[in-house]
Amino acid sequence: MSGPPPGIHARAFLTWCAIFPLVTLGSLALEPFAEGWHPVLRTFVLTLAVVPLAVYVVVPQLLRLHGAWTRRRRTRS
Repeated sequence: MSGPPPGIHARAFLTWCAIFPLVTLGSLALEPFAEGWHPVLRTFVLTLAVVPLAVYVVVPQLLRLHGAWTRRRRTRS
């Protein structure tokens, strides 16, 4: 049984929770290889990895966790 989708503010927060660590880790991983790269090229390469990971893996997992947490809260009330 699935409940209503999270509101826009919850989705924005969950998306940020996915993006921030991915961008941070990606930047740290890319740093040794991209030292002399133009910032636009660095950002392009970083987003090639971060966006698909966030959209297809991390955000769906966070939405599932949010749904489970919301259902658990509703059953306790």
